[in-house]
Amino acid sequence: MARIAAQLKISDRAAFWRTSADAMREEILARAWSETKQAFTSGFGGEDLDATSLLLPDLGFIEASDARFVSTLKAVERELVRGDLVFRYLHADDFGVPANTFTMCSFWYVNALAAVGRVDEARNIFQKLLLRRNSAGLLSEDIDPVSGEQWGNFPQTYSMVGIITCAIRLSRSWEEML
Repeated sequence: MARIAAQLKISDRAAFWRTSADAMREEILARAWSETKQAFTSGFGGEDLDATSLLLPDLGFIEASDARFVSTLKAVERELVRGDLVFRYLHADDFGVPANTFTMCSFWYVNALAAVGRVDEARNIFQKLLLRRNSAGLLSEDIDPVSGEQWGNFPQTYSMVGIITCAIRLSRSWEEML
């Protein structure tokens, strides 16, 4: 009897959290979408883009094939992408307007390209990013989009995780290799 009661409690909690998550998702879909930008923005009712929106499919929030995500990717490309580098955002924060790109965002971009089927383009950008590593194969937190200098925390674990996640996503199966 106690086991059934415990299972019911777990079931009730799961239902509560599923309902809460669904409500939050619907609110984000409604309030973080900008008709003007045709993109998800960094905040409710805002117009500023943030490269974290490239993570929406990986987080299971929206399918990569969803027109809203494809449109968000295009908006990020228009505003935040500089070649193979990506700014996290371009609005002023406590330090002013960002001058350097955030390396991890470039890897989010590669993954987003692959997720929407632009795999050859993703591989090309990934290869360019790999060329930015230092002689020890490491990357910093930020990269100056003009000079290519590495800035910020060094070495940066997030950047190395970006290499790994992109390598996994872009890897070809054994069947493709044979």
